[in-house]
Amino acid sequence: MIDLRLLREDPDRVRASQRARGEDVALVDSLLSADERRRSSGVRFDELRAEQKALGKLIPKATGDEKAELLKRAGTLAADVKAADAERDAAAAETQELLGRLSNLVHPDVPVGGEEDFVTLETHGTARDFGAEGFEPKDHLELGQILGAIDVERGAKVSGSRFYFLTGVGALLELALVNAAIAQATAAGFIPMLTPALVRPQSMAGTGFLGQAAQDVYHLEKDDLYLVGTSEVPLAAYHMDEIIDADRLPLRYAGFSPCFRREAGSHGKDTRGIFRVHQFDKVEMFSYVTPEESQEEHQRLLEWEKQWLTSLELPFRVIDVASGDLGSSAARKYDCEAWIPTQGKYRELTSTSDCTEYQSRRLQIRVRDGKQVRPLATLNGTLCAVPRTIVAILENHQQADGSVRVPEVLRPYLGGRELLEPVAK
Repeated sequence: MIDLRLLREDPDRVRASQRARGEDVALVDSLLSADERRRSSGVRFDELRAEQKALGKLIPKATGDEKAELLKRAGTLAADVKAADAERDAAAAETQELLGRLSNLVHPDVPVGGEEDFVTLETHGTARDFGAEGFEPKDHLELGQILGAIDVERGAKVSGSRFYFLTGVGALLELALVNAAIAQATAAGFIPMLTPALVRPQSMAGTGFLGQAAQDVYHLEKDDLYLVGTSEVPLAAYHMDEIIDADRLPLRYAGFSPCFRREAGSHGKDTRGIFRVHQFDKVEMFSYVTPEESQEEHQRLLEWEKQWLTSLELPFRVIDVASGDLGSSAARKYDCEAWIPTQGKYRELTSTSDCTEYQSRRLQIRVRDGKQVRPLATLNGTLCAVPRTIVAILENHQQADGSVRVPEVLRPYLGGRELLEPVAK
């Protein structure tokens, strides 16, 4: 959530942010009104309580009619205090509810618009000209079947649509990717983490995933637990309700976890293969820094993602995501999109978001800097979303005979193998 003081001092900035996101601008005025009622009812309660305490000191000293009058006033005052307390609590609850619905403030440099209004910041590598090489590229599913690496038919039989098995070299390729990604992250100073896949409601809500993203979240009603869509959630909640000394920052974690997404808004999209699925594994970077450091840390996370995709020898571009496509927690987000030959376009492989103080305020995570205790900033960055990375590797490194060249960075994790070769039928 944002700082209420900032809302009171500069409501136009918050309105502009809501407008840029394409979200409810009237929410700002409703929140201002609720906050004013919260503060005024708090003042009213304090005044009545002070009068009640003063009256309580006078009553024992009074006698006769004066005492009777004071007792009568005390009875009336007790009812007024109770009513003021209820009004204060109701206004505070309304303020918190409205504040929880307000998205993070958009960074002023973010391009305004919807999903297609991003700005391309840079492009890396060159897409292969398969025509010049004399063959038509196969898509990742056909290659996966040739290699004995992907089985979506049995995935659907066992679990339903958008589930899959990785088999043989497909399973080995996932393990190689995960190990290589964790190796890069630990070399950069990240602490590796294996995180829970189930979290409590306060963890999911605190990271901002029970607002506009709630339709994509799996909920186990009997246990009131949520399946995470990213290890960002448990990594953000890891320090929930804690105060961290400034000399411990930055704190950087690299989480590996299964991820679960309903993909409720993606009917008809990417139904072939394993690009958009309900369950997948991912290596996620997560940083805790001071608010002053968040923009520099965001650039560092982006550089680590670029380093990773470059090591996989994939052509990709970096985009500055537009305001209407940010997600509620992010003030700014960069996506790295790899070229997918059979689709003839770039598709998102990694993403990194600067969430400023938004998540830390919701999760009550603060930094102690000298005598000052204040919210810190959180950032996240996908290093390797496994299925999509496999898609990009298979399609970009395929050979005419259906084999796939293994990027050098992965070879030590595949027993030195240089090629993934078709299996005999």
